[in-house]
Amino acid sequence: MQSDTLEGLPIFVRVVREGSFSAAARALDLTPSAVSKQIGRLEDRLSVRLFNRTTRRLGLTEEGAAFYERASRILADLEDAAQSVSSLKAVPRGRLRVTLPTAFGILHLLPALPDYIARHPEVTLEIDLNDRFVNMVEEGFDLALRIGDLEDSSLVGRRLAANRRVLAAAPAYLAGRPTPERPEDLAGHDCLIYTYRAQRHDWRLVDEAGQESFVSVSGKLETNNPMMLREAALSGLGIVLLPLWIIGPDLKAGRLQRILPTHHWPDSAIHAVYPPGRHLSARVRSFVDFLVERFAE
Repeated sequence: MQSDTLEGLPIFVRVVREGSFSAAARALDLTPSAVSKQIGRLEDRLSVRLFNRTTRRLGLTEEGAAFYERASRILADLEDAAQSVSSLKAVPRGRLRVTLPTAFGILHLLPALPDYIARHPEVTLEIDLNDRFVNMVEEGFDLALRIGDLEDSSLVGRRLAANRRVLAAAPAYLAGRPTPERPEDLAGHDCLIYTYRAQRHDWRLVDEAGQESFVSVSGKLETNNPMMLREAALSGLGIVLLPLWIIGPDLKAGRLQRILPTHHWPDSAIHAVYPPGRHLSARVRSFVDFLVERFAE
């Protein structure tokens, strides 16, 4: 790799992560023209166009996306090598970019963060709360919490805890209505629908013997936010299907009541995942170890 190509890598990666030349320039304490010149030199050196530029939007070309994936790994390896050579690998430090679902972040990670920060004061956390599927490599994240089945086999995953989703409703909703006794009874009730779930209106339930049932449900409220589903259930708007880590306290306090207590959605798990590599940075390792310590069963 030519030295001028290597010189342009950090600027290229920062432009992708910041989303614009001007934002990258501010982050790097450079002028926008200097950033633009470096990107131009890099494109000349590679003989490809890395960005599609318009007056309103900056996006990667297909070649740019492929180059970004490799460039991110190269910079991460260089940083790890520098830490190793300088005997700093044992001390977590630097910026750690983490993405995870909104509800888990607010309910569980946020209360735990003071302990992590107290232990590792040289780590700066950038937390992205997002319920959509995030491409970690393309968007430059070091670590993600994934709830459900792991579909991306290219990532390394470490299991943190079980994820059990159950049916529940408020006593106010059940008053004057027949409580469902079989999965098929749900079809006659107002069900609160989570729109990020594939086949959102088809609920799959399993009983204690492992027997599966499938029921089509409907209701008057659909949303992509599980915390709104919880609030809707507490307000008596219908039956909800949510993880115990969201509604467990409500069940214990009697604010919600289990529906079909012998049935639940097939169990999955909560994982911490990160891109594979020869070296796992100290800050990523420290955060994964902390998550296991805090949330493992």
